[in-house]
Amino acid sequence: MIIEGIELFGGQLTEKLKIRGGVSLKGEVSIGGAKNAVLKLMAAALLAKGESKIYNVPELTDVQIMLRVIEGLGVKTKYDKVNKTVAIEATDITSITAKYELVSKMRASFIVLGALVSRCKEAIVALPGGCAIGERRVDFHIKGLEALGAKIKIENGYVHAKATKLHGADIYLDIPSVGATENLMLAAVMAEGATRIQNAAQEPEIVDLANFLNTMGADVSGAGTSEIVINGVKQEDLHPIEYATIPDRIEAGTYMAAFITTRGKGIIKNVMPSHLTFFNSKLIKMGANIKLLEPSVIEVSCKQRLSAVNIVTQPYPGFPTDLQSLAMAMLTTADGVSIITESLYENRFMQVPELRRMGADIHQERNHALVRGVKKLTGANLKASDLRAGASLIIAALMADGVSEIESLHHIDRGYENFEEKFRNIGADIVRYNDDIVEPKLLQEGKYNEASI
Repeated sequence: MIIEGIELFGGQLTEKLKIRGGVSLKGEVSIGGAKNAVLKLMAAALLAKGESKIYNVPELTDVQIMLRVIEGLGVKTKYDKVNKTVAIEATDITSITAKYELVSKMRASFIVLGALVSRCKEAIVALPGGCAIGERRVDFHIKGLEALGAKIKIENGYVHAKATKLHGADIYLDIPSVGATENLMLAAVMAEGATRIQNAAQEPEIVDLANFLNTMGADVSGAGTSEIVINGVKQEDLHPIEYATIPDRIEAGTYMAAFITTRGKGIIKNVMPSHLTFFNSKLIKMGANIKLLEPSVIEVSCKQRLSAVNIVTQPYPGFPTDLQSLAMAMLTTADGVSIITESLYENRFMQVPELRRMGADIHQERNHALVRGVKKLTGANLKASDLRAGASLIIAALMADGVSEIESLHHIDRGYENFEEKFRNIGADIVRYNDDIVEPKLLQEGKYNEASI
């Protein structure tokens, strides 16, 4: 994919997926590093002088955008595709400005605000962009930074934060915002005294960030609970490190959904089951079988039609909003009626019109969706509106009778590494192609030549 003249991981905007549904998926799949963790670890690497290395980094467009954001600060970076490693040499930061053309493409890059304020005591960062799933304001970030002693101006689409020095503070978040928790953790690392973030987000990615910072020499405790305490340290206390990112729980949930909805059986490796406890409980209520084979290996299967369940998205450890669209796709052919309530983002039902085009019976009213299970879905031409909605359309297409085509793959490439290859390896009849170049044949027709795509 090309964004603002920069070549990124992923495909061109004219690329599409063609999927023939009705194939029972079987085999093994290995989960990559967590997108929502590694992007924040890359920003955290800015705090220590020297070269830090991050392992288990997925090949995603979002990773490449974050690399460009960091390079724009005068920091040297290198991505090793073979070993899935990012090296960040942050001895010198020559710019405090994260520019609009990149930050506006990916909300997570706003995390450099906290890192720059901590390290340089000043930052100029564009207001964030990303998937259009609803309002995600930066008020909590700003109020928290002000509590730490930063002076904030917002003008011309940029946040300008400046502090003579930062000091510890007690900060209460009105909602457990993941981004605000992470930004304030980074900002507080070198603040004088202790900072307490109350009603903090508790996601596994928050814990991973805290572990990264502590390995670097910071003093962070309480991550994974509603109160995080950061005792400020000095710049010279921080040192570059080598660190491996946790597995991506959302990617794991996606492949679990694929095996289950196609009535297949699969082994998923490099997964942390404890990160998916609530999701797993709902899958079991639907009728799926989940077996722990090893601490980081699970087996999932399902032989019968799924049963309806009700779902309410909640901050971690509740049901993840990032898996809501996948659950909806699964429930479109379940026995009975399901009610899904999206309590976090007002526009997170953007997959609904596309699922209806496949024959799904979904009635939506504000943040509630009533899903009445139908006998089957049928293939259709579909368009991904955002990352997670796009993933749900892949699941729906794998379930459906006939052939589906999905466009706007750049959304899906933001969060899923080599996903069509991984799906083919477990038996999916799926092809990526460029609409301007070739009209491919599907695998089952025996005429697909990957080299020609």
